[in-house]
Amino acid sequence: MRYFFEISYNGTNYHGWQNQANAIGVQQVVEETLSKLLRKKIEITGSGRTDTGVHCLQQFFHMDLDNEINENDLLHRLNAFLPRSIAILSIKRVNDNAHARYDARERSYEYRITLKKNPLLIGYAYHFFKSLDVKKMNEAALLLYGVHDFTCFSKVKTDVNHFVCHINKAKWKKSKDLLIFEITANRFLRGMVRAVVGTLLDVGTGKISIPDFQKIMESKDRKKAGMNVPAEGLYLKSVKYKKGIFMR
Repeated sequence: MRYFFEISYNGTNYHGWQNQANAIGVQQVVEETLSKLLRKKIEITGSGRTDTGVHCLQQFFHMDLDNEINENDLLHRLNAFLPRSIAILSIKRVNDNAHARYDARERSYEYRITLKKNPLLIGYAYHFFKSLDVKKMNEAALLLYGVHDFTCFSKVKTDVNHFVCHINKAKWKKSKDLLIFEITANRFLRGMVRAVVGTLLDVGTGKISIPDFQKIMESKDRKKAGMNVPAEGLYLKSVKYKKGIFMR
């Protein structure tokens, strides 16, 4: 029997989601906790990866069990044993062939920037002190919409077969001293959101023009794009699946 687990975590002290040989990822902590509670070795499959220090508002993973479980009971016990930085939000039975990664239809991220020094946002937003033209940044962000090859915003060493993504949302919004970039796509490349944000900030400061941004996209050259902004401001916001994947 296959179950989907909805998870949220503070990524500050983790080296991303994925299991690693010499560092602690969120996946390892969850697998070890589940193995202790269920008294058997548990392996889970996540809906995707997050990099070191990236936070998560909603992600999913799946696991298989021999017998049906009391979902509410396991949810309570899991949250009691997991560290405060990780929370399981829900557990739902799914079709046996449902896959947390391959059945995901849409993923959304947001990047948070504080325009004012704020000690309470250390580790949760990137403090950017230069003046920004948000209108121009949104004009440049419109160029991201649709299906494009985003090689210029991807880490060079990656194991993907192609660099094409379909973006259907890319927008900045401002609320007092907080500036938030929201982006939604069918898939994302490694380091993509942080590189996109860094390049859009170059537009906002006047370092590059909107036509320059277009040329960077067409270049398929990571060296021409902007810096990778710090991980602390990045949040995996949501993962969406096709209707009918959940059994109840």
